[in-house]
Amino acid sequence: MEPERKSRRPHGSGSVFLHRGSWYGRWYVGSHRVKRRLGRARRPGEREGLTKSQAERELRARMQRESVVLTTNDRVTVGEAGRRVIDRLEALGRKPSTIRAYRAALEVHLAPHFAAKSLNRIRADDVEGFIAAERRRGVAVKTTLNALGLLHSIFEQGIRRGWASSNPCKHVDKPVRERSGEIRFLDSAELQALLQAPVDERFGPTDRTLYLTAAMTGLPQGELLALRWRDVDWTAARVRVRRNYVRGVWGTPKTQRSTRAIPLADRLAAELERHFQRSRFQGDDDLVFAHPERGTVLDHSDLGRRFKKALVSAGVRKVRFHDLRHTFGTRMAAAGAPLRTLQEWMGHRDFQTTLVYADYAPDTRREAELVETAFGGDANLRFSPETGART
Repeated sequence: MEPERKSRRPHGSGSVFLHRGSWYGRWYVGSHRVKRRLGRARRPGEREGLTKSQAERELRARMQRESVVLTTNDRVTVGEAGRRVIDRLEALGRKPSTIRAYRAALEVHLAPHFAAKSLNRIRADDVEGFIAAERRRGVAVKTTLNALGLLHSIFEQGIRRGWASSNPCKHVDKPVRERSGEIRFLDSAELQALLQAPVDERFGPTDRTLYLTAAMTGLPQGELLALRWRDVDWTAARVRVRRNYVRGVWGTPKTQRSTRAIPLADRLAAELERHFQRSRFQGDDDLVFAHPERGTVLDHSDLGRRFKKALVSAGVRKVRFHDLRHTFGTRMAAAGAPLRTLQEWMGHRDFQTTLVYADYAPDTRREAELVETAFGGDANLRFSPETGART
């Protein structure tokens, strides 16, 4: 009598397997392998979970439901999928500046490189090829990382919508962004020269106060342009950050940490008071640094040109407007402000960003003095400098 042969599963019927207490199904649609979790496996004596036969039925239902979608959307490209993803994010209320950045990453970097290749035909090697191409073009690492972040989201959405069966970005080593510890800022003499430089007669008084506020609060340009008189609290000696103006769009700061209050020094409070008295726009909701005649927001490009011209007039080396923010960071660190406090004032989400100012903290000998104060009086911890023996 011949032994009974175990029947084989029909070709294309998929397979069910157990992994970490759950049933998984695996099958092919054309050349693409699909894997899905079917549900928790039922344990002996329990009523919850799936038996193997129930997992098989779930597998067949999934195969019928998802295979149709995968086949229908087999030709969805990165460009098409990316536009759908970005449109969805825009509908969900993502910030306009973020949407613009996503569209630029898609249209300038991702879509041209992957062209008409469908999501389901893109593998990890293709993503690595994109990274190499970006490097050859001299694209900044941060720009490449931003594009890769969007590509990752496209594939994750593609898996949910049936445009892709896997996310190749998960299997790729991302380029490392080297952070430079060198920053530019203005010293006291340079800042004073900038504030005294001949400037445009119409915008000069506003620009000078703007430069001083940037240097003494660390606010970036977008938050300075959006500052209202109600945000200047003379009584509490605070400047409160509640919104910004970036690329022609009013918005709120990037993160919850960016909504904050910065100490208002006496010198700056006095200058802001003088600026208030000479301004034609003194309502609570009027802009602090408004157009002197129209009360509207200052033009970003014109402000940049006037700043560069003021640097030349002052005989100060070339720096960016953003370096006034670094001026605040370095001066506060040098004055002994704790870096965690400085992080709060500057609205940094990541403490690593604030650490760039650590080199400007007070002389480390002061730290040694603190340790000596804390432990120097303990007789049991005194050692002889000649012999190293405890005395």
